[in-house]
Amino acid sequence: MAYDKFTVLSSTAVPLPIENVDTDQIIPARFLKAIERKGFGDNLFRDWRYNQDDTPKENFVLNNPTYSGKILVGGKNFGSGSSREHAAWSVYDYGFRCVVSSFFADIFKNNCLNIGVLPVQVSAEFLAEIFAAIEADPGTELIVDLPAQSISIGATGAKESFAINSYKKENMINGFDDIDYLLNIKDNIRNFAENTPL
Repeated sequence: MAYDKFTVLSSTAVPLPIENVDTDQIIPARFLKAIERKGFGDNLFRDWRYNQDDTPKENFVLNNPTYSGKILVGGKNFGSGSSREHAAWSVYDYGFRCVVSSFFADIFKNNCLNIGVLPVQVSAEFLAEIFAAIEADPGTELIVDLPAQSISIGATGAKESFAINSYKKENMINGFDDIDYLLNIKDNIRNFAENTPL
């Protein structure tokens, strides 16, 4: 399925300054039975978000109305653990379009890229600047510029570049998943097949 095109995202951010957040914390295993990418946002960080009686935990950031936005800022080593795609699905379904961290687990990072969530890896020093800016003013915006491969803090103007695979970058800019990409170049594929001797 196609996803929203991602070019420049300016948004407030939700801070989660916890290191080593694994995929079971992002979406507990008991919620992996569904086969469609819908409804997972309700259970994003479920055990951190809710008590056993399903009442919200007031001290968890997603339950704090002070913080909102389409960008989740996590601590170092975000998305470690099992390779479940559902972790990326839950992040997307909740409404986040970008996750920022100083280090991502590779499988989680690729799963995000496959479904329209941009993982932005920054230096530990810049991550600390982001957390400090949000703490000083929860209304501060981050500007994520995918074509320029940069992220900046609106309040301070501080900026850093980030790396991304060129194929995944173009897909995100166009709102493509892998199937959309192939459908987009089907004429080229057909021409190659018809004009290439066996």
